[in-house]
Amino acid sequence: MAATYEWLYREFTDDADGTWLYATFIRDLSPQDAMRRIGVTPGPLGDSGFGVAACEARGGTVLVECGWAGIIYDMAGPLSVGTSAAAVLATIKNEDFTYCVDGRSVTTFSLYCYSLREGSDPGRLQADVEELGMNVDGDQLEFPDDPVSRALALAERATGVHLSPARYAGPALIGPTDQLDPYRR
Repeated sequence: MAATYEWLYREFTDDADGTWLYATFIRDLSPQDAMRRIGVTPGPLGDSGFGVAACEARGGTVLVECGWAGIIYDMAGPLSVGTSAAAVLATIKNEDFTYCVDGRSVTTFSLYCYSLREGSDPGRLQADVEELGMNVDGDQLEFPDDPVSRALALAERATGVHLSPARYAGPALIGPTDQLDPYRR
């Protein structure tokens, strides 16, 4: 496998394998523009501690959400207007991937049901999916050991955006999401 994102996946996984990771890779978009598109104003996190970090990466920006709503996953379409965006959602309930170009869904699938993918061109990333060893037909007896890391690598391949551990550990633009649905009360 080319680029590996095991380090990012592990950052959002506890010792009991409970995962809450939302990451979106956006080509050629600055952290400031990405935050503006999702309606987040940079600043300190609110009382809930929920928010988004926009990390400058080679080729664009990677958004990482701290919270349970999946706001940045759901916003992959608007984030892709004029460019492309790939988002990975990994929680204790779902593990999904979506790839959008210019505001339209190209392909969306569960990491465990690639054969049931949807979108305007659902097979566009199939060669990369196969090369990364993801379960293409659902006929593998066992799932790959690290489907989320593989999906993050697919997001990099799809968008051309690379986030290194050093860039992730560096300064990021951060803002609260308390004012956004479904957090808004």
